[in-house]
Amino acid sequence: MTIRRRLTLWYAALLIVSLLVMGVGTFIEIFEQMHRNHRDSPAGRAIKETAEMIVEAGLPAVLLGLLAGWWLIRRALAPVANLTRAVEQIHERNLSARLLLAGSGDELDRLTDVFNAMTARLDGSFQHIREFTLHASHELKTPLTILRGELETALHDPAASPAQIERLAGQIDEIDRLAKIVDGLTLLTKADAGQITLAQEPVRLDELVRECAADAKILAQPTRIAVRLDRCDELTVAGDRHRLRQLLLNLADNAVKYNRPAGAVGLSLQRENGSAVLTISNTGTGLAPELQARVFERFFRGDASHSAAIEGCGLGLSIAQWIVTAHQGSIHFASRPDELTTVTVRLPLA
Repeated sequence: MTIRRRLTLWYAALLIVSLLVMGVGTFIEIFEQMHRNHRDSPAGRAIKETAEMIVEAGLPAVLLGLLAGWWLIRRALAPVANLTRAVEQIHERNLSARLLLAGSGDELDRLTDVFNAMTARLDGSFQHIREFTLHASHELKTPLTILRGELETALHDPAASPAQIERLAGQIDEIDRLAKIVDGLTLLTKADAGQITLAQEPVRLDELVRECAADAKILAQPTRIAVRLDRCDELTVAGDRHRLRQLLLNLADNAVKYNRPAGAVGLSLQRENGSAVLTISNTGTGLAPELQARVFERFFRGDASHSAAIEGCGLGLSIAQWIVTAHQGSIHFASRPDELTTVTVRLPLA
């Protein structure tokens, strides 16, 4: 039965009940008037009594109509509200989920069928994109490895001139950059497809942070950036040591690269409300407020005029976000242009 027909039948039934209430009330009032004495027969008294009769019989009917209308609208829109809540739970990672049908065969069931078909098509499209990216990444690795080997062989040729050696070294750097992009895309695509299983073991996060601070100092030496470890509480989390180290190195590398010469990088690890809170800040140029919401997008590198000379492919923060999410944590980016940029990571303690 369609929603239109159900609404029609419900409203007709409620209207009939309201009219019956009004009719019964009117009949009772008239019956009482017939038993009154003859002194109540003047026209003014009759009008007054008629008004009283209308109020006494009509007011309950009006109230009943209002309450019934509210109940009718609420009942009619309840399936729409349920469908809305179910649709809000659908995102790119659970497109295979299907909405349940009410079984009434009405327009909402048809809408649910259409929506399920749409999400199925989207899920198929996403699967094709992931498969294409994985296959393309796999096919690119072999020629890149071959090219790098050939360039290294030519680089060590005694007959090569200094100009040729410099050119070959630059080409090897570009091949390494392409290889990093391919590896990053492969990792994120496998993560999207749920093909990566993380280890779940106790990890001393403070040890990883100290190692990361030491590595950051080495990375910062050419640009005279000061790296300091402000605080490092002894904390243990449950997770994958390799991926957590990768997370810290990505964040530290970004903090050094997107900084000003002779700037500073600060690291801190502390316990807060049952979580390990890691903050990494730097004194770079920062990012405009309208761009901060996009920092975790793949291949996003902020203002091109400032980042064109900085090595990178724009996948570091995307990989960092995936690692944090896979460990049931959260990551937040905040920046005050020309002052301080801070990345805050929260991970549940073991």
